[in-house]
Amino acid sequence: MPKADNRTISLSSELAAAVDEAVEAGAYGNASEVIGEALREWKERRDLFGYSRDELRRLIQEEIDSGPAEPWDREAFLAKARQRLAERQSRKAG
Repeated sequence: MPKADNRTISLSSELAAAVDEAVEAGAYGNASEVIGEALREWKERRDLFGYSRDELRRLIQEEIDSGPAEPWDREAFLAKARQRLAERQSRKAG
């Protein structure tokens, strides 16, 4: 088991109650296990997605500011894809 570093943290009453409820329900052995799992999930989410809240807010706002989506024309999309494929194939052959 990895060495544990002790920390003192402060939680809002709401979060402290949630931790206590999880322990009392038997889902965790103690408060440290609850906090440890929460931090592991936070780290995994941060590492996988790599976005901070501010970055996500900015990206969402950019999407909103870009205006309404335009209808997707399946046939035009496929025609363009086929054209690009044909061009690549002719470059490889030539």
